[in-house]
Amino acid sequence: MGALANAAIATFLVEAFNKYVGGQVFGIKFLEELGDAAGGLDGVAAAGLTALAIGVSPVYALVIAAACGGMDLLPGFFAGYLIGYVMKYTEKYVPDGLDLIGSILILAPIARLIATLLTPVVNNTLLKIGDIIQSSTDTNPIIMGIILGGIITVVGTAPLSSMALTALLGLTGIPMAIGAMAAFSSAFINSTLFHRLKLGDRKDTIAVSIEPLSQADIVSANPIPVYITNFFGGAAAGLVIALSGMVNDATGTATPIAGFLVMFGFNSPLTVVLYGVAMAVVGGIAGLIGSIVFKKYPVVTKRDMIERGVADSSR
Repeated sequence: MGALANAAIATFLVEAFNKYVGGQVFGIKFLEELGDAAGGLDGVAAAGLTALAIGVSPVYALVIAAACGGMDLLPGFFAGYLIGYVMKYTEKYVPDGLDLIGSILILAPIARLIATLLTPVVNNTLLKIGDIIQSSTDTNPIIMGIILGGIITVVGTAPLSSMALTALLGLTGIPMAIGAMAAFSSAFINSTLFHRLKLGDRKDTIAVSIEPLSQADIVSANPIPVYITNFFGGAAAGLVIALSGMVNDATGTATPIAGFLVMFGFNSPLTVVLYGVAMAVVGGIAGLIGSIVFKKYPVVTKRDMIERGVADSSR
């Protein structure tokens, strides 16, 4: 899951900042091309990082990754996960030299085949869900704002990545505005929660407000306080944005900083600033309430995780 989160950061976050902010908002074509290039490597990054996380050596992990060129995030992830274990077994039991030939002639094509077969299944399913969300937002924006805002902020703190989800769903218009601004609100939810519950140090608190996926290990160790607080805070933020009339036609920009900046390209600057302040207030209040509710909850801090790691290594 950590590999999937890192793949989203390495591709979708680079794409969001450079393509939509640098390219479309500020009109810098070079940055737009850079963002396009990075965004197209999500399957490669997911396959390679997943194989590395399993324990495959770097060169073979990149063989698997290269085989997934042009594939999307989730197909690449599954290909890297399945073939990664086979490759790990091959490295251990097949003689040197033969394992390289086997990875090139057998495992790389199989990895590509897995990703290719999964692509239409994933795309068709998610695009249908995206169409349902789009139509539901038009008919009942309040309910969909609450549901979508809550889900996006939870997924944004989970390894799945809200950027990947909204891109795969093909969200645009009001739903994407809800996703982007709810993600912006989550920066204040998570920073307040991290600070008051002392989940990490100052560096971790700043990092989680910029990109929640960067602290996936701490979040995964404390799913109940983080996910519950994010859901209710995101739902409140989604409700506000659903009633605002704001739109966002840059799909896949459900990330705190880049998502907020992209909104200037599709809405009045004053409107974006006013609702940005509203998102900060909503997020801060949600984080404060969450920290009070879970004040006595047995959280696992980063220091606890480090101490456990030291203890495990000394055994």
